Amino acid sequence: STGRPKGSPMPTLLISDTSVLLDLHRGGVLGPLFKLSFEFGVPDVLFERELVHWDGPALEPLGLKVLVLDPNGVALAQAYRSLEPKLSLPDSFALALAKAGGHILLAGDASLRQLAKAERVECHGVLCVFDALEEEGVLSPSQLLAGLTQLTSHQRCRLPASESQRRLERYRRASRSRPE
Repeated sequence: STGRPKGSPMPTLLISDTSVLLDLHRGGVLGPLFKLSFEFGVPDVLFERELVHWDGPALEPLGLKVLVLDPNGVALAQAYRSLEPKLSLPDSFALALAKAGGHILLAGDASLRQLAKAERVECHGVLCVFDALEEEGVLSPSQLLAGLTQLTSHQRCRLPASESQRRLERYRRASRSRPE
């Protein structure tokens, strides 16, 4: 059950690459992700290769869907690998899942994002997730500030600095005007 009343539209399914999940984990906002009005999925290949020994099994009860590509989808993923050799196998499966199912892709990898654009697959990144957490009121401004500050201070953070800074300032202002 999605927790939605009968007759409500089904939530949009977002297919994630590993980097987005890692970044949200680094920012301490991975759990709240599953309180959004979206559903989240990953390809089974990504889950088995990259998440099963990490937090993957703990994410399934929260709502993470582990999805399997049909043979046509596998062929599409293989075609993506041929087109863009920099893509990992899990990333090519994530793009194929999003393309085949008409879903939105969440990706941090630049090569994956470029190929998604060329394939006309709607693609967003970590900052879009922070925007959704803010818009839906899942996290308070001070929680968003703490999470994005933690993430942007991580040595592996590759978020656009200007976009990140803009959000940090907005969260700071909102935190001051609405203390918890």
